[in-house]
Amino acid sequence: MTGLLKATHKKNKPTNPKLTQDDIVYGHIFDAILEQRLPPGTKLSEEALGEIFGVSRTIIRRALLRLSVEQVVSTRPNRGSIVASPSVEEAMQILKAREVMELAIVELAAENATSEQIAKCRVMVAEEQEAIAQNDTGRSIRLSGEFHIELAAMANNLPLMSFQRSLVSQCSLIIALYESSKKTNCSCDEHTQLLDVIEAGDKDAAIALMKTHLDHINSKLNLQDETNAQDLHAVFSNVLKKKA
Repeated sequence: MTGLLKATHKKNKPTNPKLTQDDIVYGHIFDAILEQRLPPGTKLSEEALGEIFGVSRTIIRRALLRLSVEQVVSTRPNRGSIVASPSVEEAMQILKAREVMELAIVELAAENATSEQIAKCRVMVAEEQEAIAQNDTGRSIRLSGEFHIELAAMANNLPLMSFQRSLVSQCSLIIALYESSKKTNCSCDEHTQLLDVIEAGDKDAAIALMKTHLDHINSKLNLQDETNAQDLHAVFSNVLKKKA
């Protein structure tokens, strides 16, 4: 069973033999949320997920608990779990928290980023550009989110990286609910510019660029539109095809 789950993990990421079944299920659900294939309000049936991934409900519960700690899944007593659906007020608080976090991250990244991390992010931006050119919206959104998570890795601060992972996924939910434009939420050009100033060690420029970047993301939100929930079997059809 473990071999099946490892085989269905992301093609663009090497298989990590240290990953547990919990980790792999968590990764699939996290990526589906980041790609907006699992929109806010989607019911996460333990039975359906267990069938899809071929694991016990205990493993599903542990993965969902981890996601609930990151506040991207809401667990309701005796009613199961759903993908979190931030209210307008909650969305505004999350966006403010992300602004504070991102500005601190790029300042530290300008001090601590390695050449290997910069190179990794440039490849990520190129992949994002390719996804946009192919109109692969889900993949471009995920890569954009992963870019911001990788910036946190550059900051060389584990608590910041943990908080950033949660905030990026929560912001994906907010975008799914409230974005007025269906185009990718980040600009590849702005990502490239951020990498340039971080590589140059220019903290002030990095902070200013990030502020502008976040303003552009937030300007696309109308904080009114809602998105309908999706069927789990349709969302994870790639996993089911691998099992067939």
